This record gives sequence, structure tokens and C-alpha cells, in this order.
Amino acid sequence: MRLEREAKLSVEPGFRLRDAASAQLSFREEPEDAQRFVSIYHDTEDLRLVRWGASLRYRAAEGWTVKLPRSVEGSVIERQEHVFQGGPSRAPADAVDLVRGFVRGGTLGPVARLRTVRRRTKVVRLPDERMVAEIVDDDVSVLDGRRTVGRFREVEAELCDPAESSMLEPVLGVLIEGGARAADPVPKVVRALGDRASTPPDVVVPSIGPSSSVEDVVRATLATSTIRLITHDADVRVGTDPEGVHQVRVATRRLRSDLRTFRSLLVRGWHDALRSELGWLGGELGPVRDLDVLGERLRKYALLLPDDDAANVATVLDRLRVRRDAVRVELLSAMRASRYVELLDALVDAAAAPRVLREVAGAQAVEVMGAVMQEPWNRLAAVCEGLGSHSTDAELHEARIRSKRVRYAAEALTPVFGRPARRFARRAEALQQVLGTHQDAVMAIAWLREQAGGATPRVAFTSGRLAGFDAGAREDARRAWPAAWADLQRRGLRFWE
Repeated sequence: MRLEREAKLSVEPGFRLRDAASAQLSFREEPEDAQRFVSIYHDTEDLRLVRWGASLRYRAAEGWTVKLPRSVEGSVIERQEHVFQGGPSRAPADAVDLVRGFVRGGTLGPVARLRTVRRRTKVVRLPDERMVAEIVDDDVSVLDGRRTVGRFREVEAELCDPAESSMLEPVLGVLIEGGARAADPVPKVVRALGDRASTPPDVVVPSIGPSSSVEDVVRATLATSTIRLITHDADVRVGTDPEGVHQVRVATRRLRSDLRTFRSLLVRGWHDALRSELGWLGGELGPVRDLDVLGERLRKYALLLPDDDAANVATVLDRLRVRRDAVRVELLSAMRASRYVELLDALVDAAAAPRVLREVAGAQAVEVMGAVMQEPWNRLAAVCEGLGSHSTDAELHEARIRSKRVRYAAEALTPVFGRPARRFARRAEALQQVLGTHQDAVMAIAWLREQAGGATPRVAFTSGRLAGFDAGAREDARRAWPAAWADLQRRGLRFWE
């Protein structure tokens, strides 16, 4: 994987790269010979990849390249780039796997063929002679068979090390002083394909406010989490950042919770199958995410132990890594199955056209939807009011689940009810977090005890010391949660009453 950070510029036909020395900047330019190559872009017939901001490209000298959706700040683009070896006839399975969340059940095939003449200029920083950026001047021809059906020119400035972001502005300054202009960060394939490639992706979040309809609120809620799931699908497959699994799991949990919260407004039974499949996916994600959380806790506590325990801690973490690798293989197997693709398709359909009851679909949400808060609130209150100082870990875990559902419901209604709903959601989140800390500690203690059972005496002793930190965290959470619950019960906080 490579992180790409670049800025695109528009130029007039007579534009030439200037010698940066005349601008008295602390670097020089080193031009290279022109390159010539053909790029073949693959996508579905309805252009799902480019509409989501991703691309799959083949070049003879490079193989296959996947570019994932980008973040944009002004004219600067930052995105992941993954390269795979393979011939032109078929995209490698690993490359297709990486874009499966966007493509889903669609069939990939060539959609654009571009011939490029590239003139590349190195930007070398003085006095250490380090190459910090490249200026790329591309003359692009859009091909239809052997015919040229379009042509454009594009100049890009790309950092060699994305971490050195401060170098990009002076490079852009040289180009702009020479006649270039900041341009919209539109990929070449989008320019080549035209208007069809510029349409929104197949999941869009509608704008929501106090006057929105019930159907629009349901659509916005389901679309928000569906987008989160799809856009982080590739992060899970790449596997370098645990945040990918976290985001997909959150999206899955929110979707299940929101479908349950809105069920009185939905066609009977429509949401049951969807919730069931989301439950299956959540079950696949859970073991990986739980071990990620456990690893973060153990590494934090390990810093508090004496250096003599370092080798024993390493043994514990190695066991955790082995287990995490095993459950990740199971997760990836599930995400490569047709069941997962069918779930994604069902979520896209649900986000576009949820089965809302006809008699309430067009009603103003502010008049109708406050009532959906009562059921999750009653369930949370019933659990919390039955708790005491001797409540079991399982009972506190149940309270955590209930508080999370209440929070998700309030957050879904925040665009409609505004600040009161936001204030309530923050209090519910505070309760959820303290109960979540308790549950994380409970799970960590259980895992460490299990590991200690088959370990050497020294490793078992270190596992016990680590478990001691979590025992303290568990007791702190037990003392703290009643105050968070009392805060959530404050008079006037329930915005729907």
C-alpha cells in the first residue's frame, strides 16, 4: 500500500514548468524524459467504482492499481494506492476483493482507455539533495478503439513522503506563479467518462431537518451507516489499521439498532431478515474487534510493569496476535462469501427505499418520531433500576447494550429535534462508555485467566499482574456508572416527552 498525496492544477496550452531557482526557493527541479503509456480502467456498467471515488486500472508496465476513496482539502487529494501484479485479461482476485464493497454483485469490465504522454519533473530539496515531490505534466487522449474521442492536459504535484505536507505549498506556489491554476480534484477517469461518472454513488444521505418526513429520516439514518460500512470495507480487507474493523462493526450495530428502533414505522417483518443478517455479520466482526480492544489495553498496562516482565508480556501479546490472526481469517472468509455481498445489496436497497408504512411515511418526523424513543428508554430504565452494588457482570453488560441503543436512537433523531436530542445522546453515551469500560475489563480478565492456565509460572504471574489493572478498572466503573445513570435521568432531559 502507498499513501498518495497530490494536488491537481489546470494549465493553458502554452504552459511550461519554470525553473524554481528563479523563485529563490529552497529546492530545484530536475526534468526527466517523457513517458508514454496506456491506462485501461475497469468498472461496472453503472460505474459504481468511480461514483464512490475509487478506481481499478491496468497499465502494462505497472500491473493493476486500486485507488480507494480520497479525502480532499481544497485542491489537495490524499488516498490509498494498492498495486497488484497480473496480465491485462483479468484483474487479480486480490484487487477485485479490495473493491468488492463498492462493486458488490456487479460485473467488472473495461470502461475507459486513456493514452498518456507524461513529463515528470523531480523536486529536489536543498541543501540535502533529497527528492521531496514530483511535478507530473500529463497530455491525455481518451480512446475509443483506435480513435481519439477526447483530449485534456493535467498537471499534478505529488509528495514523495505524504508526511512532509509542508513542502506541497511552495511547490504549488512555483506552478501557480508560472501560470497554473488550482483545479477541482477530479480523477482522469472521471474526466474521460464525463457526466455519468460525476453522478452520486448509489447510497446518498438526504438532508434532514425539523420539517423532514418520517421516510426521509429513516432513509438518512440507514444511508449514513450503510456508507460507513461500505467505505470501510476495504480497510478491513487491507488489515493494517484496526479502525477499519471498528468502523464496520459500529455501522453494523447501528443499523441493527436503528431498524429495531423504527420497527413500529416499518412494514411488518420487512426489517427482520435484514437485522438477522446484520447480526450474522456482527458475530463475525466481534471477535476481531474484541481482541483489538484487548490488545490496546494490554499494551497500555504493560508500560506500567517493570522491565523484568517485558519477555513475559511479549509472550502474552504473541498469543493474542495468533488468536487475532485466526479470527481475522474467519472474518475475511465471511466477507468473501455471497452472503455478505447479498447483505450489502440489501442495505443499499434499504437505504434508497426503506419500507416505511404508507400512513406515516409522509408525516413530519417531529410530530411522529419522538414516540420511538419511549420503548428503548423503558427497557434501559427497567434494567438500570434493578441494578445494585452486587449486580452481576452480565447484568451490567445488559445495561450497556440498552444504553447504546438509547444513544443511537437519540442520535438518529438529532437532526429533527436538534440540541435537546444531542444533549440527551451525550448523556447516554457517557453511561454507555463507563459500562463499556466495565465490560472491556471483564473480558480482559477472563482472557488473561484462560491464558495463565497453560502458561509457565512466570508468564502466568505476569498475566495476573495485567489482570490486576483490569480488576481495578472494573471496580472503578462499578462505582462510576450510578452517577452517569442519575445524570441521564435528570428532569427535562427526555426531549420526546
